[in-house]
Order: sequence, then structure tokens, then C-alpha cells
Amino acid sequence: MRLSRPQAILFDWDNTLVDTWEIIHHAYSVTLTAMELEPWTLAQIKTRVRKSARDSFSQMFGPRAEEATRIFYQAFEEVHLEMLRALPGTETMLDRLSDAGLPLAVVSNKHGPLLRREADHLGWTPRFHRLVGALDAVEDKPAVAPVELALEGTGIGRGAQVWFVGDTDIDMRCAALSGCQPVLLRAEAPAENEFPEADGLHHVESTVGLVELILTQ
Repeated sequence: MRLSRPQAILFDWDNTLVDTWEIIHHAYSVTLTAMELEPWTLAQIKTRVRKSARDSFSQMFGPRAEEATRIFYQAFEEVHLEMLRALPGTETMLDRLSDAGLPLAVVSNKHGPLLRREADHLGWTPRFHRLVGALDAVEDKPAVAPVELALEGTGIGRGAQVWFVGDTDIDMRCAALSGCQPVLLRAEAPAENEFPEADGLHHVESTVGLVELILTQ
């Protein structure tokens, strides 16, 4: 299926634009240890961590969810700027898309203030119309609310004219729920039936491929 050129692009943040798996692994290791649970391996982190703390910690930690949340964010904040790394080609991609006049925004399940602190640290904040993180909207991704907040003020409504670019199932589900065009940005091609809700999903292997896909429409 041929795509139409997007009117706006929404990006996931963690491990779509920046490499944060080691940071997330560290924070979960500290939290799970403090909760007297077996820490997860990095491979387990990569398959299990999708939802925001608001949506996952109450199920994981029950009555100790508030304590676990405090420990997690304290551990995260101690290292995240030092360990934060842009994924290869991301800055060039953002520059090219910005130069093309496309509104760009982020919809992440990272706590909003931490997301914006990381964007400031990288010098990327001016490239984005809005950076929406966990707790910024009434619900977190994959709900529709953060998508609507990210587009607020652009004059563009959610729909197929908006591309949602991410690397995980929750990103593709958010795209489907909001009616946006799902675009999977990762080296590995999607497995058969990996994203059953994401009709019309397009896969690109790199930031270079994404820019070419967008600017040639």
C-alpha cells in the first residue's frame, strides 16, 4: 500500500530516538531488589517494559506501588542524563524533517518532566511541537489522550495523515487506537501477526529509511 505524505509525525522516545535500555534496566534492578524480587535481565526488560509506571506498577507491586515508583524514579534520575545516548542518525533525521516543515512531537510513557529534561540535555527541544510523557494527559499510551495532546495547537487532528513512529507493540497499538498511520522503526522486520491491531503497518530499518519514505511521498 502506497502511503501519503504525513502532515505531522509523532515519535516514541525510548529506543526509537534514544538508547535508554541500560538506564531502564538499572532503575528496574534497583526497584525489584528493594521490593525483594528477582531483578530482570536486560533481555527480559526489553520484552516486558512497555507501559508507564502509572499503568504497570500497581499490578506489579500492589500496595507498595507508591514506594516502588519513588525508588524507580530516584534510581533513574541518578544516571539517565549521564547514560543517555541518541540512536545513530536520529539528529540528522529530525533536522531534515524539521527543515521540510513537518510538525514533530513525542508521545512517550516516560514521566513527562524526565522526557523534557532529556530532550533539553540533547538540545532537541526546539525541534518538537510538543513532548508528551506519562501523566501529562489523563491517560498514558496506548490511550488516545496523549496523541490528542501532542497534536494540540497544530490544527491537525489524529488520523491517517499523522504517522506514529515507534519500536514496540504499545506504539503500534496507540497508532491503531488513534487512527494514525503505524510505522515500525527498528532493524528487525515484524514477525507474522506480531502487531495484529496495526492495519497498514509500514516497517523501516533505519532513520535514513524513514526520511526517504517520508520525503519521497
